[in-house]
Amino acid sequence: MKKLLLLLPVLPGIVAAATYPSPTEGSYTINNFKFVTGESLPKLRLHYWTLGKPERDANGTVRNAVLIMHGTTGNGKSFLNDTFAGHLFGPRQLLDAATHFVILPDAIGHGDSSKPSDGMRMHFPKYTYDDMVKADYVLLTEGLRVNHLRLVMGTSMGAMHTWIWGETYPDFMDALMPLASNPVEIAGRNWLMRQMLINAIEKDPEWKGGDYTAEPKYGLLCATYFLSLMTSDPLQMQKHMPTREAVIASMKSYETRSSHYDANDMIYAYESSRFYNPEPKLEQIKAPLLAINSADDQVNPPELGISERLIKRVKHGRFVLIPISDETRGHGTHSIPAIWGKYLQELLAQSEKPAS
Repeated sequence: MKKLLLLLPVLPGIVAAATYPSPTEGSYTINNFKFVTGESLPKLRLHYWTLGKPERDANGTVRNAVLIMHGTTGNGKSFLNDTFAGHLFGPRQLLDAATHFVILPDAIGHGDSSKPSDGMRMHFPKYTYDDMVKADYVLLTEGLRVNHLRLVMGTSMGAMHTWIWGETYPDFMDALMPLASNPVEIAGRNWLMRQMLINAIEKDPEWKGGDYTAEPKYGLLCATYFLSLMTSDPLQMQKHMPTREAVIASMKSYETRSSHYDANDMIYAYESSRFYNPEPKLEQIKAPLLAINSADDQVNPPELGISERLIKRVKHGRFVLIPISDETRGHGTHSIPAIWGKYLQELLAQSEKPAS
């Protein structure tokens, strides 16, 4: 595979950053990328952001690289805010960009990476989570010349990718931290919600098999309703919408949110989880792994007891369930390091390697 690497400095003010360095934006192209389905793309573009610089030991191994992966329909830039980056990447913080090389990729089908809305629409290869992880691996090893990761971490879809990373490349990282996920086949209400979301779009007459001239607004709005209910926090919604009038007033925000999506991109993003099932290979994970869920997460509800049961099969695995509080935000708790940062600190200490 040949590469085309472009690095562009980000101008101050594009991303609010009071306590962490300005990120660098890049793009990398993989030639003739082959997908699990047998399909291929002559050129697969991967977009990413980085903070800091890689540092190598005497053997040439990168020791300070951190990979952080976003959720479904998100992008790497979504971490560049005061809530997330402002608690992790600043001076003397856990992933201080002065001492760490932080990599925030846009997964296939997301952000500014190659996706259906670039022009292929529903003819774009039917990518899977395995493809997304493989592409990120190529980005790191061939594009950024990173041959080892200090930490692999992800939120929601990125958390599911974290399990796959641990199984597929077990010697590539020192530690793993999936935030808001379960290491089990995609099924039950989770998969049902995804199918409802996809069907809502495809049943809209304006979708036209993906060859629409204008976004199918009704289908996207219904899909946004499904998504919002599943990822919401009932406690916070009750606090912020305590009256019928407040609920009605909030409906406009869903219309605005739905207008930011592309219908085909959304279908692909949710369908890409169809083969996700890390359960059979959990014993292959070697690095210390700390999985975190929150008790108010309706995508991964605690009553299922899945992570508590399966974490026993991970040699150096640990599971933490964060109780409901005024600080938790349902599924979105995964992006609030002020809540789970102490567990990240413990994981980093547990997985620290002695100096060579």
